[in-house]
Amino acid sequence: MPMDPLPDLAALSLADIARLAEERKLPPVERWNPTHCGDSEMRIARDGTWFHQGSPIGRQAMVRLFSTILRREADGSYVLVTPVEKLDIAVEDVPFVAVEMKTEGEGREARMAFRLNTGDLVTAGAEHPLRFEEREDGPRPYLHVRGGLEALVARPVYYDLAAMALASDDVPPGVWSSGIFFALEPTE
Repeated sequence: MPMDPLPDLAALSLADIARLAEERKLPPVERWNPTHCGDSEMRIARDGTWFHQGSPIGRQAMVRLFSTILRREADGSYVLVTPVEKLDIAVEDVPFVAVEMKTEGEGREARMAFRLNTGDLVTAGAEHPLRFEEREDGPRPYLHVRGGLEALVARPVYYDLAAMALASDDVPPGVWSSGIFFALEPTE
């Protein structure tokens, strides 16, 4: 069965985005606890590229499908899980990348939605917080996606967030989404 094409984020309102995110039913991976079966021989690179046996997975529909059965374990590792098998998958940083952002409103009334490299839509807020981490190569913004899975906010999107924060009067600089303030300072 072919996957639905990705909607055009620019043509959607944030209400449309929230509805689409709510309608997307993901498998209940948190309830599946099969015996560990081995290694998937898959890796998710820092830039969000998925690899199998060292080669990039070229079919985006396959990446989207695999992303729906991805789970983070209590020990911080990642697995692909079905009702009958569980396979390790290597993740260089986090499994997703937020590649596009749409905003509506200003200040405390603002809302921000992000499209991930897998096509998922996530609206930042209490259930999907943004956090910022300072690294040797500069700040790294992350968005909580689900079940301990995060998305690295792509550099161009981060620059848009920083511009929004610097244009506001908030101290420390930050952004609002869904009534929650996210300071651009690193979290402890």
